[in-house]
Amino acid sequence: MRVQTEYRMKDGNRIPSVGLGTWSLKGAECRRVVKMALKLGYRHIDTAEMYGNEADIGAAMKDFDRSKIFVTSKVRGENLRYDDVIEACNRSLDALGTGYLDLYLIHWPVEEVPLEETLKAFRKLLDEGKIKSAGVSNFDKNLLETALKMADFPITVNQVEFHPYKYRKNLLDFCKDSDVVVTAYSPLGVGKLLQDKVINEVAARYNMTAAQVCLRWSLQKGVVVIPKASSEAHLKENLDIFSWSLSEQDMKKLDSLTKSKNTRKRRK
Repeated sequence: MRVQTEYRMKDGNRIPSVGLGTWSLKGAECRRVVKMALKLGYRHIDTAEMYGNEADIGAAMKDFDRSKIFVTSKVRGENLRYDDVIEACNRSLDALGTGYLDLYLIHWPVEEVPLEETLKAFRKLLDEGKIKSAGVSNFDKNLLETALKMADFPITVNQVEFHPYKYRKNLLDFCKDSDVVVTAYSPLGVGKLLQDKVINEVAARYNMTAAQVCLRWSLQKGVVVIPKASSEAHLKENLDIFSWSLSEQDMKKLDSLTKSKNTRKRRK
């Protein structure tokens, strides 16, 4: 099965299907990893206001062609009021040293702020060219459906935890029907999947690693993956998922691993 290196979003813009997640990367380590990833060919960097590393990512990107890098950031839940969204986006742009974000997401929904108010701020940012595409993160099916009906602009992406232990088929099917791209954060289950016996058995048959099998599984579902890695070997490994494919039988075997529990205890 052939998978795409990028997906066309409903607003016409394109998002690379593999990116670098930067949650918990900070300081010199963040700058080193992002720069190395860009040198290796990564063209999609995912960050967020709450990660506290946007300035480090901006410093790492300054020697590269910005027009060839897809940058995602997210506004934190405490800043979802209209004026706060605008100010937060401006801070992110300043920190990243860029005039626009390729994708801006509501990081976590909060009940205290009307969704309509946040979406109006996103509309203004789109109109001003400060963000090229808009989306959400950690939205379940019901809330995403509400957002799609309420927004007067395309909701292009829903970024959620997604991996073989957390195969969210109903949400994925709804997103596909609604032309919303799913981006998988923690696509390796914060490392827990790498020890799974079934995944390692499948990996051995393809002469690949458990990480590559997990990422390829998501890609064959039509999902964007943003694994975090800090070594050159792992960064390269996470890119080597396009020249081979999992059989339908092995895909179903990985589908059956899904569990009700989350692998992450902290908010991402």
